[in-house]
Amino acid sequence: MISFDNTEIAFKAKSDSELRKSYWLFNLIGNPGLVKIGAKLTPIALNIGFKGIIKNTIFKQFVGGEDINDCEKTIQHLGKYNIGTILDYSVEGKESELDFEHCLTETLDTIKKAKNHDYIPFCVFKVTGLARFALLEKVSSGKALTQEEVAEFEKVRNRVKAICKAASEANQPIFIDAEESWIQQAIDDLANENMEAFNKEKVIVYNTYQLYRHDRLAYLKKSLETASDKGYKIGAKLVRGAYMEKERARAAEYNYPSPIQKDKVSSDEDYNNALKFCIENIGNMAICAGTHNEDSSLKLVEAMREKNITPSDKRIYFSQLLGMSDHISYNLSQAGYNVAKYVPYGPVKEVLPYLIRRAQENTSVKGQTGRELSLIMKEKKRREGKA
Repeated sequence: MISFDNTEIAFKAKSDSELRKSYWLFNLIGNPGLVKIGAKLTPIALNIGFKGIIKNTIFKQFVGGEDINDCEKTIQHLGKYNIGTILDYSVEGKESELDFEHCLTETLDTIKKAKNHDYIPFCVFKVTGLARFALLEKVSSGKALTQEEVAEFEKVRNRVKAICKAASEANQPIFIDAEESWIQQAIDDLANENMEAFNKEKVIVYNTYQLYRHDRLAYLKKSLETASDKGYKIGAKLVRGAYMEKERARAAEYNYPSPIQKDKVSSDEDYNNALKFCIENIGNMAICAGTHNEDSSLKLVEAMREKNITPSDKRIYFSQLLGMSDHISYNLSQAGYNVAKYVPYGPVKEVLPYLIRRAQENTSVKGQTGRELSLIMKEKKRREGKA
């Protein structure tokens, strides 16, 4: 049996000083007022020369490095404990063709690095790194595009295809991240197009299904049905989601039904049912359970056991973010399950939006920071008692 309360395993990769630093950081993140102020002051602090402080605190906790090569230390450190790395170029909010081409090059570089690397089981990209948000919104809405927009979107399709083709040639699975609901249709179409092209024999391309949306379980089932009809396999990264407040606010502003589940229980039920559905259809799928939820992780372990699926079966992965839920990652890995951490990277200034979102998420997700803190405190106490 797996226990996520085993802090000795959970924090075996952290030194005493690193554990103290994590304790200090999660204490700060647990204060909503401080996080709100920090979100405003951190960009200013960076501009007036406090990069070193940011890099050695919140950046070090949640980010692998400023570039691919800078991540190698983190990759090796995780690999030492049989935990893989998912390299994620986390620069956000760019809008120029030059930026999109740079993101394309960067993503192709992650595939090249992963190709012959024992510790990088997946790569990942966001379509908003390759396309204007407004263009994806218009495509998703079904509105007619201008001639210029048609040409622009063709460039986007070509970028996505170039990444998926490179992944296929390198035999390197790749995730396409989910994003806001009002641009998700364009992303889903691009994902399905490339799954059909490259997932004939095995799963290379994964789409991401956000189960905090009430329509996504049905969409996952429909996706598999379509794939079966067309003769390809589905790659499914299952997450709860990351845009809840924004989704509800937009739905209220534009007076349409919110795509978000009515409550957390419904979201949890759909997530767990999605896991069960995937395991029941694992012959035609591969899945990555991206979750910080202990109950869902245990349910997937139990579903695998019931189907006599070995923990090391490469069609099934568990994943958590770097710097969070180590009690899940390390205990699963210790028990022989496939685990990979999302490892964001990018220049400190460019990764700030990601870092601020992580801090806000830890503050807003009920019990997340408290759970992290209680486990760190338990491990500190265990080590002090041992000393």
